[in-house]
Amino acid sequence: MAQQASGQGWTVEVTDQPLDIAKYTGLVTDPAAGAISSFIGTTRNNFQGKAVLRLEYEAYLPMAVAKLQELCQQLHSKWQITHVAMAHRTGVVDVCAASVVIAVSSPHRKASLEATHWAIDELKATVPIWKKEFFEDGSTWKENEESRRLLQQQLEGQQQQQQQQQQQQSQQ
Repeated sequence: MAQQASGQGWTVEVTDQPLDIAKYTGLVTDPAAGAISSFIGTTRNNFQGKAVLRLEYEAYLPMAVAKLQELCQQLHSKWQITHVAMAHRTGVVDVCAASVVIAVSSPHRKASLEATHWAIDELKATVPIWKKEFFEDGSTWKENEESRRLLQQQLEGQQQQQQQQQQQQSQQ
């Protein structure tokens, strides 16, 4: 199952099919772009000393696509980029296979490199896609450190707001 969306200067996709890296690079190719930067996240064969057999991803498709779309719009507002394409796998992803592809084009390399780096960090922290790792001795759902960091920041922000409200109420 796949879900895709595109707009002016961006394309996103969440799919259970293998990711075609050349496809996403082609989507961002533009005569006005002097640089194309990409990130390809693949399944490695080990994690914390354990042999990884495969990964499995699940996603809430409508929200994942909407969040990827939002990230693309943020990229366009933060950097002078030409195009961006983001794709993420769902289902079984074997060792060495791509789980995520991000491609960004821009007139100059600095913008595309910075945008690509920011995009993968934000994708991992905010897009509702969950990863299960399968080892020789079992499996476990993996929490993204970035997601935990984002939740912690949100919690701290809420606590600060509550403290400010309490201070305002006590001053009245």
